[in-house]
Amino acid sequence: MYDRIVDVPRLTAHYHDGDDVPKAIRAAQRAVETFTGERFNSVGLNLYRDERDSVAMHNDHTEELIPKGSVALLSLGATRRMRIHSKSRPRRTFDVALEAGSILLMAGAAQEFWEHGIPKTADPVGPRISLAFRQRPPSATS
Repeated sequence: MYDRIVDVPRLTAHYHDGDDVPKAIRAAQRAVETFTGERFNSVGLNLYRDERDSVAMHNDHTEELIPKGSVALLSLGATRRMRIHSKSRPRRTFDVALEAGSILLMAGAAQEFWEHGIPKTADPVGPRISLAFRQRPPSATS
């Protein structure tokens, strides 16, 4: 991360079209595609084990996405708060409760103008899995 090796405060996995993707993940992808009307060719999984697991504020690496490509987040398990803030100042910030079964779609210029993250929390919280479906150019999925 930022040219340093650091522990990632969550567990992760990735699949691309052509990989041997588990049936449950393919089924989730079909459901997300039906709901959003978008087509995805990559999925990143994040397991937030408890309140200590997190992801810092960031935007997805746009060089790994098709131009203005969508990212759809499917949440499973415990509800976690996603913080979203504008990159420009004055900074606008809001939180979204990502409940089990919810889908958050980041589309268009969202990655250009906004950052998002899952902060640690002082309150105990159970495990949550996030499936982040992305639209990558064919060269980025191999």
